[in-house]
Amino acid sequence: MNGKTQFITLNGIGIALFVVLTMCLQVPVFENYYLCLGYVVMMVYCYRYGAASGAIVGSLGVVLYCVLTSGLRGMPGWTIGNLAIGIVCGIAFMRLKKLESDWLRRGLMVLVIVLMTAVGILGLKSLTECLLYAQPMAVRMAKNSYAFVADVVMMIVSIPVCELLDKRKSDE
Repeated sequence: MNGKTQFITLNGIGIALFVVLTMCLQVPVFENYYLCLGYVVMMVYCYRYGAASGAIVGSLGVVLYCVLTSGLRGMPGWTIGNLAIGIVCGIAFMRLKKLESDWLRRGLMVLVIVLMTAVGILGLKSLTECLLYAQPMAVRMAKNSYAFVADVVMMIVSIPVCELLDKRKSDE
């Protein structure tokens, strides 16, 4: 398999995993928000394969999920937010993997996740919905604060999964 085919296949599998895990196991947290296991897949792709794969899996995964479940409702904001989160987390994780201190690496990963999820969900998603639905930014940010908390929890929980899968690959 050549590089382009492998890249497309790998990301297609990631998108499918994002959708399946998001649809199959939903743990309710707030109102109509739940812990989305698709974010574990997105973070694994950011950690293992970098910014392009993380952004593709996160943004196209949410597009496919929304099309299958709720149509266009919420899709533009989630897509833009996940695109930004995937790009920045992918770049940061690839650089942070080189740190020797496990605690420093993990602490910086948590910081990047929290900051980028704030930018992606509270900022970009809220702004997109504010423009599309003509609602005040403060209202959108308040509604998206539930998603922010739930998504941050799942992304932080994914850090040991990322490290475990990366260690397993290096052991082979």
